[in-house]
Amino acid sequence: MRRRATAPVALLLSAVLAVTGCSGGSAPSAAGPGDGAGETSGPAWERPEEVRAFSYDAAAAQGANGATVDISHAAQGVVFATAQADGVRHKFQVLCEDASYNYDVPSDGSPVTCPVNMGDGAYTFRVMRNVEGSSYVEVLAVSWDGALDSDLDPFLAPNVFCPYTPSSAVVARAKEITGGCENEGDVVRAVYTWVCENVSYDEAKAARLSSTTGYVPDPDATLEEGSGICLDYSALAGAMLRSLGIPCRVVTGYVDPGDLYHAWNAVYIDGAWHGVQVRVEPGTWSRVDTTFGAAGSGATVGEGTGYRDRYIY
Repeated sequence: MRRRATAPVALLLSAVLAVTGCSGGSAPSAAGPGDGAGETSGPAWERPEEVRAFSYDAAAAQGANGATVDISHAAQGVVFATAQADGVRHKFQVLCEDASYNYDVPSDGSPVTCPVNMGDGAYTFRVMRNVEGSSYVEVLAVSWDGALDSDLDPFLAPNVFCPYTPSSAVVARAKEITGGCENEGDVVRAVYTWVCENVSYDEAKAARLSSTTGYVPDPDATLEEGSGICLDYSALAGAMLRSLGIPCRVVTGYVDPGDLYHAWNAVYIDGAWHGVQVRVEPGTWSRVDTTFGAAGSGATVGEGTGYRDRYIY
């Protein structure tokens, strides 16, 4: 089993549903080109024999008031929730100590997959039903006081903000573009380069979504369309890397200057990749921003740019 991460997952004080664009739909101006240059190092990479993914288990789920929560894979980094009440909004809340994340739950009974992303500890998983305006009441609460098999596990499996299956087109493309990779640095470089060179920023989409919440990315759709907003970039790269056994966070937060609301990735590998504009160090979480890279600017990501992580999926 892959070793546990030395850097703990940061606890968050509050949560939002999604990031829908970068500061009203304009692509960030500071960027690192996706030329893929630079050297990689590290132990030989072993491609996973199968894609790591888990499914909702109705038999294992606990239920009440038309809602269910399945914690059978909590130790592997994911939980599931369902709600059955047509036309009524539901949210799924993941709490650990003083931190919480909120997710939309479909009202048709289909499960939402959410990460157990705040490390070991006492969790409460709550399904909340909307009663009026922004007011919700709890209809089901399930507790879990446990330990993750690995701190990295939540970032090696699909979830609502990094969705894919073993049969997804994005998984097949990731396998294709990493066919010649020899170490984990090669894998990260190959995925970063491919995404930067094949996905363009969709300013019209960003403008259309700028005043909405609840947007959920679809990596297969981004792959097919060849365009997307920052959350689409990070979900696409995340799905590719996770399917290849590389721990990858989808991160949303703010970028300075300009206080842009943005999305990017963080990767954790055994080796390294030192490029002209990118540095991925071994044994720690390293930031990788494919949206900035795809912009094609010559500026170094991080040079005069401040990132503030807010939500980690």
